[in-house]
Amino acid sequence: MRKILVTGGAGYIGSHTIVELITAGYTPIIVDNLCNTSHKNIDGIESIIDAKVKWRNADCTNKYAMDKVFSEEGKIDGIIHFAAHKSVEESVKNPQKYYDNNIGSLKVVLKCMQENEVKNIIFSSSCTVYGMPDVLPVDENAPFKKAESPYGETKQICEEMLKSDNCNSVALRYFNPIGSHPTTLIGDCSADRPSNLVPIIAECAIGKREYITIFGDDYNTPDGTCIRDYIHVVDLAKSHVKAMEFLIKNRGKHAFNVGTGIGVSVLEAVKAFEKINNLKINYSIGPRRSGDIEEIYANVNLVNIKLDWEPKEILEKAMKSAWDWEKKK
Repeated sequence: MRKILVTGGAGYIGSHTIVELITAGYTPIIVDNLCNTSHKNIDGIESIIDAKVKWRNADCTNKYAMDKVFSEEGKIDGIIHFAAHKSVEESVKNPQKYYDNNIGSLKVVLKCMQENEVKNIIFSSSCTVYGMPDVLPVDENAPFKKAESPYGETKQICEEMLKSDNCNSVALRYFNPIGSHPTTLIGDCSADRPSNLVPIIAECAIGKREYITIFGDDYNTPDGTCIRDYIHVVDLAKSHVKAMEFLIKNRGKHAFNVGTGIGVSVLEAVKAFEKINNLKINYSIGPRRSGDIEEIYANVNLVNIKLDWEPKEILEKAMKSAWDWEKKK
């Protein structure tokens, strides 16, 4: 069995990917200091797979701690690097936190890979690397324009680091992950207040918030609200397994968009959540938010062809699982 080190493996996307890796026959090792997630996800993984999973409590920016992980784990076939702060809004307010952690953690991981002759890494990137794209749907050849947030800038810098490093890499450029595992045993356990749309909608539905604010209704889109590409987190998790299989067979540097290729406006997302869950969401229109781009959705032709991957879950199913998770957590 191939051993895969998964940094941030107890997080939202990481925990779902651990389940898919195990299902595909890999042996994942979680490396996570739980700074923005919970042991609940590790317990949830073990309930889903009905087995124990190995967890190393380590900070990925700490070279000494990571040296210990690499030396004690022995032969590692690949890394999936999730460990990063992820809030666009917070990154605008506290950019140094994002530069130190997101760039610093990859720097340490790449150094450990070099010293331990580990060649393969899947990097958790983001569609924010494109900035405000000129052409939609955006494909992997689109230039990196000025990042609209420090978060996006850290992802751009990290992708450049991968290109200059002597490793085989796949950068998976996520669009907007939503939903949860159908068992509701794992999900987004972030300690910070949600800044992404769907968790905020769910919090409003359950009464943690009186209403949600839609940031801007004067964009050049059909209903005036921002357009995004929402992908079910289980589909996203499966793309990492496909990427690892691909990278083990194909050396070099690669990047793939991981989305649905369908643009959905903020208002459409709210309506989809309301319809599938038979709920009414209170919302108000506020001013545009710093760091937001008007419209982005993916061209997914390359990932379909190269990784033999395509999304299977529909938007409504993701919205239902998001609500099921909120009710349970």
